[in-house]
Amino acid sequence: MTNLIKTEWLKIKKYPAFWWIMGITALSYPGINYMFLKIYENILGDKGQAAQLAKLLIGNPFSFPEAWHTVAFFSSIFVFIPAVVVIMLVTNEYSYKTYRQNIIDGWSRNQFMTAKLIDVLLISLMITILYIIIALVVGFANTNNALADKWALSYYTGLFFLQTIAQLSIAFLIGFLVRRAFIALGIFIFYFFILENVLVEWARAKANDIGRFLPIEISDRLVPRPHFMVRINKEAYDRALQAVNIHILYAIVLTTIIWLICFQINRKRDL
Repeated sequence: MTNLIKTEWLKIKKYPAFWWIMGITALSYPGINYMFLKIYENILGDKGQAAQLAKLLIGNPFSFPEAWHTVAFFSSIFVFIPAVVVIMLVTNEYSYKTYRQNIIDGWSRNQFMTAKLIDVLLISLMITILYIIIALVVGFANTNNALADKWALSYYTGLFFLQTIAQLSIAFLIGFLVRRAFIALGIFIFYFFILENVLVEWARAKANDIGRFLPIEISDRLVPRPHFMVRINKEAYDRALQAVNIHILYAIVLTTIIWLICFQINRKRDL
């Protein structure tokens, strides 16, 4: 296992695109949360009666404990950026023939796939640590109530981690099957931003919401919209929270299936 990690590190450390994209990720995650925080402050910072009433109804979604949920939701919007890293890492193995070289050097096919799984887990862990830092900074900066339970919703850390692993695994599968970075990126981005969203909305209106079983949507529902975004529809919010537990199971099953498929295909694929 240590040898696999060392080898993957040697591949990554001199790969400028990896560090550039991870740098963009490190900026985009706090950036999206700061943007929405400023929007909230601008809308509700007015001294007028309407603004004060809205603030009373909405509360402060950036204070503890709600900050854990809010930051997880807004951060999840940018999961496509580390997904680009995952696709590039797997497609580069075929573009530069390092996959073949690893096998020639004595790796088993399962070891190669295990190394790629480690990559996805480590990137997911890095993203989750970034999320934790942002949530803590945002929460402490916006919490005025000293008696607030700061850790009540910290379980969103686990949900965010699982969501990230699930969606990066989908990106990996596409890159692994296609083996061409540009094409794989195009397919993933088109599916992530357009196709699945269209299908989910159509299914919600016409097909008894079967879109909840689509790959990205399964993990998206691990982190539903924060309370302040759906406060006027409490019933819908409660349903979304109740569905989280079953979607944990769905996400674990889907991710397991994805990696089993990848391992099986890799055993039979030509070098």
